[in-house]
Amino acid sequence: MGKPLSMDLRARALAAVDGGKSRRAAARRFGVSISSVIRWDASRRETGSFGPKPQGGDMRSRRIEAQHAEVVAVFEEESDQTLEELRTRLIGLGVVASTSALSRFFQRHGITRKKRPGTRSSRIARTS
Repeated sequence: MGKPLSMDLRARALAAVDGGKSRRAAARRFGVSISSVIRWDASRRETGSFGPKPQGGDMRSRRIEAQHAEVVAVFEEESDQTLEELRTRLIGLGVVASTSALSRFFQRHGITRKKRPGTRSSRIARTS
């Protein structure tokens, strides 16, 4: 992914626009795309800021995080279930998520789903 253009370049291009140049002329003068100068100018008018927006990061986990209480409640009702079983139970409550999203959810919150063995571990005792 590319890096955002510097604030200095943005400020100089917008200063040229404020000085009477068209946005197209300012873009040619500073060697940036026309659409960039148009977006910077529009952003400055709407929000007062023409800085770059955040790049990267997780954009999909917000949906499952919004349902945090429901997911944890259904999980704690029966913690000995597969992700697919949990997903099916959540769909019944109106929470739609994939098994991989549920897996990442549990990893993020440090919730382990490891099943315990059904029998006690054997011990080997000394025979005298």
